[in-house]
Amino acid sequence: MIQPQIILLKEGTDTSQGKAQLLSNINSVTAVGDVVRTTLGPRGMDKLIHDDKGSVTISNDGATILKLLDIVHPAAKILVDIAKSQDSEVGDGTTTVVLLAAEFLKEAKPFVEDGVHSQNLIRSYRTASTLAIEKVKELAVSIEGKSVEEKKGLLAKCAATTLSSKLIGGEKEFFATMVVDAVMAIGDDDRLNLIGIKKVPGGNMRDSFLVDGVAFKKTFSYAGFEQQPKKFLNPKILLLNIELELKSEKENAEIRLSDPSQYQSIVDAEWNIIYDKLDKCVESGAKVVLSRLAIGDLATQYFADRDIFCAGRVAEEDLNRVAAAAGGTVQTSVNNIIPEVLGTCEIFEEKQVGGERFNIFSGCPSGRTATIVLRGGADQFIEEAERSLHDAIMIVRRAVKNSTVVPGGGAIDMEISKYLRQHSRTIAGKSQLFINSYAKALEVIPRQLCDNAGFDATDVLNKLRQKHAMQSGEGASYGVDINTGGIADSFANFVWEPAVVKINAINAATEAACLILSVDETVKNPKSESAQGDAAAGAMGRGRGGGRGRGMRRR
Repeated sequence: MIQPQIILLKEGTDTSQGKAQLLSNINSVTAVGDVVRTTLGPRGMDKLIHDDKGSVTISNDGATILKLLDIVHPAAKILVDIAKSQDSEVGDGTTTVVLLAAEFLKEAKPFVEDGVHSQNLIRSYRTASTLAIEKVKELAVSIEGKSVEEKKGLLAKCAATTLSSKLIGGEKEFFATMVVDAVMAIGDDDRLNLIGIKKVPGGNMRDSFLVDGVAFKKTFSYAGFEQQPKKFLNPKILLLNIELELKSEKENAEIRLSDPSQYQSIVDAEWNIIYDKLDKCVESGAKVVLSRLAIGDLATQYFADRDIFCAGRVAEEDLNRVAAAAGGTVQTSVNNIIPEVLGTCEIFEEKQVGGERFNIFSGCPSGRTATIVLRGGADQFIEEAERSLHDAIMIVRRAVKNSTVVPGGGAIDMEISKYLRQHSRTIAGKSQLFINSYAKALEVIPRQLCDNAGFDATDVLNKLRQKHAMQSGEGASYGVDINTGGIADSFANFVWEPAVVKINAINAATEAACLILSVDETVKNPKSESAQGDAAAGAMGRGRGGGRGRGMRRR
């Protein structure tokens, strides 16, 4: 007797399940890993991505590349998410995390094909990741308790390791010290927006400089601006969030006049309002007036006559950074300006940088801010330099907070791999194989570093395995030597990275791999997509045709 077919899902629903589905997900993740594979390490290549709007991005940063690729495969999207989370949490190691996740799944693939249940794999991978993280913590070396100068030197080495794989790797020492000075300037306050990065095309990389304070581009200015002084020593700074413009106060106001001569008094009142505001600004004793809104031509001329510098339409983030550095408070009214709300700095000046004029506040009392002014030839180059510096700043911040470092250059990966291999020998049962495959996957980092630099990966990895297998433990910090194509002590060569980068990468990559292994069915419902489209079309129709509809919202 034939059983009637049971229809659960709408017609046209695409369901794929079982082993084939899992293998398809693993293949898609491996494909994403292959995209960023070549960008790893100091000799990594860059990717040029140009989107439908015609804007071109050249980048070496795993998270940036994956963000711009617009991946649609649901399983592969998980890799984009872990790259983003690594970027926001630690700042560096985005390529590493994607590569590790892809490699873990690649190693799991033959087991899945042989019919191993994915839950067994997941269990072993989780155990292996816990052991790996414990080993990283054990091998990490603390940089606490050093003098400030020593600590700065150590942090600069961490920054240089990060920058060595970027476009600006050629000038890594120059930028590493700049980044460390910037992070030290903001002290314990670790809000990233206190470090501003301003881009000025022209010149070369070496022309970039660090301002110990705030710098921003000269804003739009009216006539009379040229007469204002462009340099002050110890000025008082007034920060406003109001516009100083002559406005005819006609908003929704209706005035009835019985006598034409009364009209003049209304015009005078408008002038008096603006003059009253300006007088109060001058009386406050401020020599530099900054406002987030416009400062009109009348106000500009008025301030110029009284030797006061003013700038309107200052970007909000710049205004907030001036407030943080100079110790002022942004005012929304000019009434009752007390000395406490005024900021100050040692030197304020307006300087020419390339083709731009910059307002620079230096020697600020609270000093909790810094600005890096980046120079370079092409716009794409400067943008990539900004992304690279962002990574380096994040790394230095992390190293200041969690002051333990591990050797880079694939050394830590080889050491964990060796440790897990030895550990797996002590386990009876299938999980011995799975933990061994996890250990093998960790070797992808040194192997890829060799491939990207054009060395013989098999040869270098054999040397590394031999070095790490030494019982004395002296080979634990040996990694790939990018310059000679052999192996070298990463610690002695100052190739360091914060332990938190590795811990986060192993954690995130294992989680992603386990998540993808635990999925055995994908249900794609095309009907719901078309239903959404119909609903949207209906809403548009109502908005246009209906009497009460106010049209579509602008996005």
